[in-house]
Amino acid sequence: MFFGYMKSTPTTYVMQYRDGEVVREGAGLSFLYWKPATTLVAVPLSSADVPFAFNEVTRDFQPVTVQGQLTYRVDDPRKLAGLLDYSITPSGRHRSEDPEKLADRLVQAAQVRARAVVQSLSLREVLVQSDLLEARVLAGLADAESVKALGVHVMAFSVLSIAPTPEMARALEAAAREGLQREADEAIYARRNAAVEQERRIKESELATELVVEERQRQIREAKMAADISVEEQRAALMERWVQNERQSADARAYTLEKTLEPVRNMDWKTLLATSANGGDPALNIALAFREMGENAERIGELNVSPDLLRSLLPSSAAPPNPRPNKPGRADVHPIDPRDR
Repeated sequence: MFFGYMKSTPTTYVMQYRDGEVVREGAGLSFLYWKPATTLVAVPLSSADVPFAFNEVTRDFQPVTVQGQLTYRVDDPRKLAGLLDYSITPSGRHRSEDPEKLADRLVQAAQVRARAVVQSLSLREVLVQSDLLEARVLAGLADAESVKALGVHVMAFSVLSIAPTPEMARALEAAAREGLQREADEAIYARRNAAVEQERRIKESELATELVVEERQRQIREAKMAADISVEEQRAALMERWVQNERQSADARAYTLEKTLEPVRNMDWKTLLATSANGGDPALNIALAFREMGENAERIGELNVSPDLLRSLLPSSAAPPNPRPNKPGRADVHPIDPRDR
């Protein structure tokens, strides 16, 4: 058959060439065409994702592998169709491999701009500043003349991973591990220091409490001692007053006795005894007689005392059951002859 039927999707831009000129173009067209004299060009308008992976060297001469994804879409299909062959066969397949070259050209343009960014950063900066790499590469692709000439708009440049060599990765991991370990040690030290500081504060608080308690106890002891001293002072004052009173009482009694005895101070005791209330007692008189005889014993040669006299001198309790009637006893005194001495 010499006639063909073309039906495109809304995301496919179709151009119909006849005799070197475009007779029909647009997205989502459907039409019949004369196969011997017609060339069809189909340019996809939908966004496409292109994965990439390339090796670069950082500022400190360390190799890294950058992996990611580039997203683009065709803004000017006529311009792109003028540079690359997007013609299709009647079966709908592209006649050449130029559509696949578009992704390679975009990846190469992205790699050139990523190389400039990576070489301006050190290894550590590249590993932690992927967002900076994405922003600079995307801005560079937006201003690139090679990309504009293709009629393509790069929508996104995403870096999925930036990996150093295994040896350098282990070295960085060791350094990071040591740093984390050091931070952990510092954290433990800070925690222990905080615990020691807290313990010191607790000890200071306990010592302060003990000092306050000791001060209170000292005040209590001082108050008790002051009370004891006051009591002792009062007791001393009381004793002193009592001694003064006793002294005054003794002085008064001595004065009274002195004044009482003053009239009879120069009198003989015998006279005083005779004038006393007991002066008329016979037993007392007999005792005084015996006292006189005792004082003049050197003059007495022989002393005879009758039983009746001794009985009268004994207490009533010592008397015999049937005592004789009391009658005066007799004592005979015979003086000693001086010649008998």
